[in-house]
Amino acid sequence: MKAIGYSQAGPLSADHALIEFETDVPDLAPNDLLVEVRGISVNPVDVKLRDSAQPEGSPRILGFDAAGLVKAVGSAATYFQPGDAVFYAGDITRPGTNAELHVVDERIVGRKPSSLDFAEAAGMPLTSITAWELLFESLGIQEGGGSGEALLVIGGAGGVGSILIQLAKKLTDLTVIATASRDDTRAWVQKMGADHVINHRNPLDTEIETLGISPRYVAALTHTDKHFGAIQTLIKPRGHIALIDDPETLNIVPLKAKALSVSWEFMFARSMFQTEDMNAQHQLLNRVADLLDDGTLISTVNHHGGGLSVETLRSAHALQESAKAIGKTVLDGCP
Repeated sequence: MKAIGYSQAGPLSADHALIEFETDVPDLAPNDLLVEVRGISVNPVDVKLRDSAQPEGSPRILGFDAAGLVKAVGSAATYFQPGDAVFYAGDITRPGTNAELHVVDERIVGRKPSSLDFAEAAGMPLTSITAWELLFESLGIQEGGGSGEALLVIGGAGGVGSILIQLAKKLTDLTVIATASRDDTRAWVQKMGADHVINHRNPLDTEIETLGISPRYVAALTHTDKHFGAIQTLIKPRGHIALIDDPETLNIVPLKAKALSVSWEFMFARSMFQTEDMNAQHQLLNRVADLLDDGTLISTVNHHGGGLSVETLRSAHALQESAKAIGKTVLDGCP
C-alpha cells in the first residue's frame, strides 16, 4: 500500500522530512479494524514527532486523525462491520493514518458523523477526545455543572480550544473566557461560543482583571510556561489547571498557597497503556458524532488542503508550524 512518512527526524525543509513509499498492510490483532482512509487531519503531535522522534528502521508513518470505511475486522471485533463509516484519533505507538489503509483498535473508534464528509470528520477526533477528557475528567466538571464559575481557555483558536469552547458552552454552565490575539482568531473563538475574549500577548492576569472575573478552571493549551505566573495570580483558590503542552520545566510549588490542582491531559494514554476503560473513547466519539449530527456542535475545520500527497502534507505541516493555523486543517485520503 502507498504511505507517506519520514526516514529521519528533522526540519520540514529536509528532503527526508516527508516521503512517499510502499509498505505492507499490517496484520490485524483481535480487536482491530482495517480502515480504508478517506480523510486525515494534521495535529501538533505530527509536527513534533517529525521534527524530533527518530524512526527505527523503516520510515515512520505519521497521522492520527482519520475517517474512512471499514474493510475488515479482527476476530474479536464486535462494534463495527465491513462497510461501516468510522472516525478516530489512532494510537501513538502504531503506524499512522497517512496511508491508503490503516489498522486501529476498534475500542478507540467511533461512527463517522453522517452530517460531515470524510475529510471534515477527520478533523474532529483527536481534539474532541482531548477537550472532552480535559473538561470532564481532568477538571472534573459535570455535564450541566459549573454554574457561577469560569473557564479560561489559553489558545482558544487552535484545534483543541475550538472544540473545548463549544463543549463547555453547550454541555456545562461555565462562563468561557478564551484567549486570542488577532482579529481573525478573535472572530473565530467568538464563533465557537466564547463569552469573553482576551489577548494572550498581554499579561493574562491584567487582561482577566479588566473582566472582573476570577476563573476557577484554566485550560492551558499552549505556552503554559510563559503564562504560568499569571495563571497563579488570576485563578481562584482551590482552582484547577489542566495542560496539554510540553513545558521544559514547571515549578508547581508556588501553587500550594492557593491549594491549586494541576493535571496533564494526554489522549493517547488509554491506548498506550491498554487501560481497562479504553472503550471510553469509542463511547465518547459516538457521543460527539451525535452532537455534530444534531447541530449541538459545529465543525472546527477551517482549511481543506486537497488530496493527501507529499506536497499537500508538507503544506499542512508548514501551516501547523507557522503558529497561524485556526481550527483544523484536513486532507482527503490517498487518491
